[in-house]
Amino acid sequence: MYNKRLEKIRSNMKQNQIDAMIVTATDSIYYLLGVEIHPGERLMALLIKEHSAVFFLNALFPLKETLPVVVRYYKDTDKPIEMMSKEIGDHVTVGVDKEWPSRFLLELMGFKASCTFVNGSVTVDSARLIKSKEEGMLMRNASKLNDEVMRLVYEYIQENVGTMTITESMIQEKVKAFNAELGVHELSFTPLICFGENGAEPHHDSDETVLRENQAIIVDIGGRKDGYCSDMTRSFYYGTPPEEYVKVYELVRKANLAGIQAVRPGVAFKEIDAAARNVIAEAGYGDFFTHRTGHGIGINVHEFPDVSAVNEMICELGMTFSIEPGIYLTNQFGVRIEDLVRVTETGCEVLNQYPKDLLTIISPN
Repeated sequence: MYNKRLEKIRSNMKQNQIDAMIVTATDSIYYLLGVEIHPGERLMALLIKEHSAVFFLNALFPLKETLPVVVRYYKDTDKPIEMMSKEIGDHVTVGVDKEWPSRFLLELMGFKASCTFVNGSVTVDSARLIKSKEEGMLMRNASKLNDEVMRLVYEYIQENVGTMTITESMIQEKVKAFNAELGVHELSFTPLICFGENGAEPHHDSDETVLRENQAIIVDIGGRKDGYCSDMTRSFYYGTPPEEYVKVYELVRKANLAGIQAVRPGVAFKEIDAAARNVIAEAGYGDFFTHRTGHGIGINVHEFPDVSAVNEMICELGMTFSIEPGIYLTNQFGVRIEDLVRVTETGCEVLNQYPKDLLTIISPN
């Protein structure tokens, strides 16, 4: 599997006229070699050439796995960039991924002044955006677990509201606990829990805000299971929702469904964005949908490409991304509904099955 992935990179290098590619991002190393290493400030780099590949790694991170590439360990007293430079020819084009710190790149450029350096991230990004059947299975399972966490969050709030103080940060901790109970010990991102007017900030930092009756709730959560991420958002209401909330919720739900309906091979991402956005804009709320419709997802929760008005890339079989329209009314509330979809031959598979009908939470009093 990993040899095939490396060959994909080499093919992409050839298409982009790159002679040597330096891959350093932890998630890309995991994709290409199957090992997940967080080296901190130390150099970790996979140098890929047409007929060879060398993985430079500090000796503090000894590998038990047998890799499909040469592993070259170095010590803290060694000069790994100089070691790498000797593997790169002169007067060649060197691709560098967008994650590599400039302190490493600048040093290498000093050793290889005759070379041309380019952003080569496309060689890896374009390989990773097409998810294999095996990757699809892992992502389907991760989303199934995320559905269950969402169910547990809703039930926890319903069972305890009115009898105890519930804060945004408390629900964050419950999300972590519920994931752990299901065998998910790493989150895709810090859970976004928003009560009331906090939901009008799409990326509100959850705090000690207390849930009060007649408030909207946004729950945006995801876990990473077996190396792959999930991500889903649902919006609830504590109490009896006012007319405008019901109207906004239904618009966002229709926009979500319209975006999903637009997904199929051959459709541009900007068309998917337009399908969702137009539902909201035509109802007069266009100015309150303030972000893109979605993002790629896989090993990382945010991957290339995005689902936006300017992305002309065409959907292909196996691409996996989110559809997450929202409406955010300052000082009032926000509504966002997010699902993950995987492009199929005839449309898409929706990875999330948790209900999208408006669910309310009723006070026991």
